[in-house]
Amino acid sequence: VVFLCLGHGKSISFLKENQFASHTKIIDLGNDFRLNKDAHFDGKDFVYGLPELNKTEIKKANYIANPGCFATAIQLALLPLAKHDLLNNDVHINATTGSTGAGVGLSETSHFSWRNNNMSHYKAFEHQHLGEISESLVQLQDDFESELLFIPNRGDFPRGIFATLYTISDESLEQTVAKYEEFYKNEPFVTVTTTNINMKQVVQTNKCIISLLKKGNRILITSIIDNLTKGASGQAIQNMNLMFGLEESTGLHLKPSGF
Repeated sequence: VVFLCLGHGKSISFLKENQFASHTKIIDLGNDFRLNKDAHFDGKDFVYGLPELNKTEIKKANYIANPGCFATAIQLALLPLAKHDLLNNDVHINATTGSTGAGVGLSETSHFSWRNNNMSHYKAFEHQHLGEISESLVQLQDDFESELLFIPNRGDFPRGIFATLYTISDESLEQTVAKYEEFYKNEPFVTVTTTNINMKQVVQTNKCIISLLKKGNRILITSIIDNLTKGASGQAIQNMNLMFGLEESTGLHLKPSGF
């Protein structure tokens, strides 16, 4: 198996310049092959690697496009609603990520002195992960056309994503919780709750915790993950396990003691 961690837009040129045996499995952590229009390349068909959505296809795949970190947290928050055709209104999304979400390259906003005791938003309403999120929602709810009004934020911490989403829902909290629990009942890394949650519960793990709250006709969904684990390398390992017929959570039970 080959994991491509080259940065966005670089995997295509790498695969053009390097040949691998036909039985070699490739998992790309960049965004080159995530969208449907980009999934077929040079005789290779990339499967979108969100196990909670495409587990059957991942098990049979040789090529995986690992999802983006924001995309993972947001999709896991919305997929059960899409499954039941309940995304019929605009979805308001506010999500904050740690400094590691910017990668290892130097930039003004990734320096500690800028990031410390600071917060800002970026790419409001036009983040690059919106495309892959929408395609997955349409996969479950084919008439999905609602707006995803997404405000991404830079947070004053190294790793983790804390995403809050709300939309209109006529269902009771109990009905909604039942749908989420049913959707994720066989998913080892997703937990559904109605209690308050915090990011320390998931940092350095491959977990996603989803909390549901109902107020009037609005449903609030909070989704938390580690952007480097479930949002990147942990999910890549999860996909590899599925591709090789291993237990899905192999190697993903322990929390690292370091960064």
